[in-house]
Amino acid sequence: MNKRHLYILAGCLTTIGLALFVYKIVVLDLPLIPGARSSMWTVEAHFTFNATGKPIKAVLQVPRTSDRYTIVNENFIAHGYGVAVSAEKERRKATWAIRKAKGKQSLYYKASVVRVDRDLSAIKPLEDMAIEPKFDGASLEAARAILTEIRETSADTESFIVGLFRRLNMSPADNNVALLVGKHATVQKKIETVVQLLTMEGIQIRAVHGMRLEDQRRNADIIHWIEAYEKGRWIPYDLASETIGIPENYLAWWHGEEPLIQALGAKDARITLSVVRSEEAALQMAVEKGVTKEPFLLDFSLLRLPAQTQAVYRVVLLVPFGVLFLVILRNVVGLRTFGTFMPVLIALAFRETQLLWGIFLFTFLAGAGLLIRLYLEHLKLLVVPRLAAILIVVIGMMAFLSVLSNQLGLQRGLSVALFPMVVLSMTIERMSIVWDELGAFETIKQALGSMLAAIICYLIMSVAYIEHLAFVFPETLMILLAATLLLGRYSGMRLMELHRFKVLTEIDKDV
Repeated sequence: MNKRHLYILAGCLTTIGLALFVYKIVVLDLPLIPGARSSMWTVEAHFTFNATGKPIKAVLQVPRTSDRYTIVNENFIAHGYGVAVSAEKERRKATWAIRKAKGKQSLYYKASVVRVDRDLSAIKPLEDMAIEPKFDGASLEAARAILTEIRETSADTESFIVGLFRRLNMSPADNNVALLVGKHATVQKKIETVVQLLTMEGIQIRAVHGMRLEDQRRNADIIHWIEAYEKGRWIPYDLASETIGIPENYLAWWHGEEPLIQALGAKDARITLSVVRSEEAALQMAVEKGVTKEPFLLDFSLLRLPAQTQAVYRVVLLVPFGVLFLVILRNVVGLRTFGTFMPVLIALAFRETQLLWGIFLFTFLAGAGLLIRLYLEHLKLLVVPRLAAILIVVIGMMAFLSVLSNQLGLQRGLSVALFPMVVLSMTIERMSIVWDELGAFETIKQALGSMLAAIICYLIMSVAYIEHLAFVFPETLMILLAATLLLGRYSGMRLMELHRFKVLTEIDKDV
């Protein structure tokens, strides 16, 4: 395999990994920082009325997912009532019903809302939602006069709607406007009039009603705006500011001319809306929003695994990061260790015992095991029985240290059983072989190198940011793989070997 093939392979792996990484951040809103918090809004509708002993049927308009916000959780609360949720046209309704009720009644609707910023505006208008103008006689002539004047001073739909807003907001109102909306018209009355006038003009329009998402609003006001269907999209217009677009914190609750609540068999009905802001874990919110969006990648991600399995992978996925740095330490720095991946496994054990206590336990067990191994050498045992004997002795020492630590009140010592026993036994065997072949100095040198590599890997794998990236963005493994493949072709000078060639620089100076 030539270098070009390797570079192409590494480039493809890096590109795919980065593309998935960016997609999860931009589209799925997965947090880049561990422990990040995001805003969640809790909206509540409290409907109270007096029942007279007759059957009650209450219908509440409830919000639905929009291009700005999505409903991640909702509850319908009422004692003794049956509740049914239906979706028709572009509305959602909750219907509470009871055969007989008397006295003051309370119904609650509660929902959790989060920001999503999706493009759902390109929805075709529904013909059966078209509004028929209700003007006749003098009001019809006044409406025609207003439309004629606005048409002459506008160039397109946008300027026509803005001009109509300005005309209705003029103070004092002229005779035609006053005839249609009255001298002291409410915003809702003006919105209804705008819908009627624009329908006469042939513009597909709908009224929108909602609320502002502002923290700790216990009695939020209902606000109104319109949306016009232009070029395949619903474009919002704000009557109050006489501009295109609405503020970012406007939550659309329902569309059309129907009231927010309708109650049959009740009297003295009253509804109160409230908003509360809370901070939730950004990762959990991203998963909840993803369930609503139903993206393919999130359905097949580690975040959908059971909690116990997720806990395992949070540790396992740290190994490639440690391995990459171990490759750098061995191939670029030139650090010598026992085995290839043993320092990474020891570093994982350090995560449980903590660094200083883990170093002590490893040094004690490795040293004691090496002494046992040298003693077994005199018994002339075969390789497999010798390894088995070392493993038995190591497990016995682990059990003894655990009991001793418990008696001394050192809880960290109880974590000694988390050391990879087989790896530690093989390490002791490897140390004894090096001792026999290369001597005590080389054995100590490689043991110190293994310990140093394990400490460095532990420090790297203990970074919360790296653990977060490894678990939430496992596609980073592709980038690690690409870097490992490129390091596999490294044939340059190792840093720890530079001192061997120092004499050459001195010769050059003498020459």
